[in-house]
Amino acid sequence: MSQLKGACVIGQSGGPTSVINASALGAIEAALDNAAITKVYGAANGIKGVLDDKLYIMDEEDREELKHLRFTPSSALGSCRYKLKDPDADDTDYKRILEIFQKYDVRYFFYNGGNDSMDTCNKISKFMLKNGYECRVMGIPKTIDNDLFGTDHCPGYGSAAKYIATSCMELYLDARVYDTGMVTILEIMGRHAGWLTAAAALAGDYAPDLIYLPEIDFNIERFLDDVEEIYKKNGKAIVAVSEGIHDHHGMFINEYASSGIEVARDSFGHAQLGGLASYLAGLCRHRTQAKVRGIEFSLLQRCASHIASKTDYDESYAAGRAAVENAVGGISDKMVGFKCSRDGGYRCEIELLSLDSVANTEKKVPREWINQAGNGMLKPYTDYALPLIAGETEQAKVNGLPRFAKLKKVVAR
Repeated sequence: MSQLKGACVIGQSGGPTSVINASALGAIEAALDNAAITKVYGAANGIKGVLDDKLYIMDEEDREELKHLRFTPSSALGSCRYKLKDPDADDTDYKRILEIFQKYDVRYFFYNGGNDSMDTCNKISKFMLKNGYECRVMGIPKTIDNDLFGTDHCPGYGSAAKYIATSCMELYLDARVYDTGMVTILEIMGRHAGWLTAAAALAGDYAPDLIYLPEIDFNIERFLDDVEEIYKKNGKAIVAVSEGIHDHHGMFINEYASSGIEVARDSFGHAQLGGLASYLAGLCRHRTQAKVRGIEFSLLQRCASHIASKTDYDESYAAGRAAVENAVGGISDKMVGFKCSRDGGYRCEIELLSLDSVANTEKKVPREWINQAGNGMLKPYTDYALPLIAGETEQAKVNGLPRFAKLKKVVAR
């Protein structure tokens, strides 16, 4: 395939992570250094930036300042949760995207996100091909939920898992300071897949007594029996629950607490979860009469760059670079994935996956990695996850605090 010359757009979408900017940096640096790419743009707030004709000129950024993106959490270019309609039903957005791509001679589009973002990539790629506009589209994976199909794991997961495991260890010790009984409920992100909550098991001897994932239907009475048994035995109980645990009808348990109240949803129709820890804490308080705390990890688990995994940073950066290098090499309509081996040591290689196979497909925690009772994790999970949280970062500090990137964000006109 002949070399394609033109500008590129790099965008970030969905919930951020502590390492998403490492992927952006990998893509930006690879693009800036490649003669086939004539201009490097960053989309302000993901695909919304393209639709609104708000693109940052990354060529205008100081290269030394850009390097600080590697250890800067959140989405430096801004993110969005914007769902593109089916182009056969309404192609208005797609025509606008094509218009902007033509205006800036964009021939490469890199989108960094999770399931919904890969769906966006897939739709744009197919529309450009259908309309005869040569533009190579590559998805760069990102999600702390670790639920993208086809890849061994997702950039962002290792760091979030490390934060969760460390926090569980610290909370375990804190919850045992006093000689009075206490039950602690930890609410961890995870709508349909329990990868994040499973990470609580990595705390080893300091792990929660009980761990509940959405892969297993949740029974409140059985849960209360489990908690009561642990509490009577130890005088303490720590429980980790995924925010997305549901009953056998598929109803989220947090909706029990808001029965009769309309649940808020995002543009993709996802229910906005939260409040589960408080609800379960109330039930445990009534059953055990103990002091009970409900703790929601919330946004902290996805922006904790101070305790991120070096493995995660390195792989995230590599994913960004690989997207650009493969696109310039003639490949399109793919997502960068990881193929890993753990026999005789951890090894990870880049593997390109079809966007068709990745988009809108969720990867769940294997049932055989969860104990028979459905309230704890088994060794195969820890063998899988421990290499992903390995290594310490070299984040720059100023006055003892992290030094984050400060971009100029010059808007293209």
